[in-house]
Amino acid sequence: MEIRQINILEAGLVTGLFDQYRIFYNQPSDLQKAQQFIADRLNNNESVIFAALVKENGQQIPAGFTQLYHKYSSMRASKNWILNDWFVATVYRKQGIGEALIQKAFEYSKAQGAGFVQLETQVTNTNAQKLYERIGFQLQPPDTEFLLYRYELG
Repeated sequence: MEIRQINILEAGLVTGLFDQYRIFYNQPSDLQKAQQFIADRLNNNESVIFAALVKENGQQIPAGFTQLYHKYSSMRASKNWILNDWFVATVYRKQGIGEALIQKAFEYSKAQGAGFVQLETQVTNTNAQKLYERIGFQLQPPDTEFLLYRYELG
């Protein structure tokens, strides 16, 4: 298996996986939307994407990906990362690919001088939660210093 950061010319490696990721979260399949979203993030330097590639019949097949977004903290005067998207195709699960992608995200983030990597997951995604906790993510208690508000624009 090879894990590498992809560029705009390689966006097609993760388009299908990104579409499957969206389907996992109950969104309709839309390959064109997936392609455009990934291309926009890479073209605008808004995210960093790592693809996990496995060899099958002499070809490298995309098996999983993770996408990181910048998270800035004015108070800490630092740039950190949000591990926002993480997906391994069903046929490649339970082979260590997901953990390897997360470890690559940790290595990259540390090399960039980040203090932390954070993520959110659905409360029903218990398989992922077990992995997150096993590799060292700490479940954060409800924040007693700051409140999070959201205003839906749609």
